[in-house]
Amino acid sequence: MKLKLKNAAPASEIQVSDAAFGRDYNETLVHQVVTAYMAAGRAGTKAQKTRAEVRGGGKKPWSQKGTGQARAGSIRSPIWVGGGRAFAARPRDFSQKVNRKMYRAAMQSMVSELVRQDRLVAIESLELNAPKTKLLIAKLKELGLTRALILVEAYEEKLFLAARNIPYVVVMAVASLDPVSLVKHDKVVATVGALRLLEARLVGAQPGAQPGTQEKEGVTHE
Repeated sequence: MKLKLKNAAPASEIQVSDAAFGRDYNETLVHQVVTAYMAAGRAGTKAQKTRAEVRGGGKKPWSQKGTGQARAGSIRSPIWVGGGRAFAARPRDFSQKVNRKMYRAAMQSMVSELVRQDRLVAIESLELNAPKTKLLIAKLKELGLTRALILVEAYEEKLFLAARNIPYVVVMAVASLDPVSLVKHDKVVATVGALRLLEARLVGAQPGAQPGTQEKEGVTHE
């Protein structure tokens, strides 16, 4: 499979693996992996006290009979102010098991869907002379974008600083890419280096190799 580079001159293409960028969309698997990822981010540390754990309440408030009041055995009953909870919350683990093969297949499915919907914008590089927001806005304007997820090969300080004050623009290294980021962004901009790393990560090969294809590595110019 070939992806066109949008900001390259002359018109160029990059060869990518069909296994990573040409997979059928599996909505059920994608939903499962995204849900599991979000569930794993929950703290699960909520805790409340039952009537047995609330301090006090060891003495019966009043006699069982003869007072004209309802029977009461403890001032820490759940129906009393200051009492314990009837069904107290306990710390729990919300994480769901997703094996490596499922996670990789879901990521392949999402990336392939981005390609089919023309939401993956491949570019040769994205470099800034200074960490200026207006410079990055100008670069995005050249690509016809105002909001996007920008994938880069590695952390670039100038680019990350320039994107901090732009709403709906996120710069992320491939190593930090997660399924939720792919789902919530309408457009994904990826450099050639980022695409190579992403391809290797999705297919499970070394970053320098061309997984899933026997064609010559690199960018082809028309």
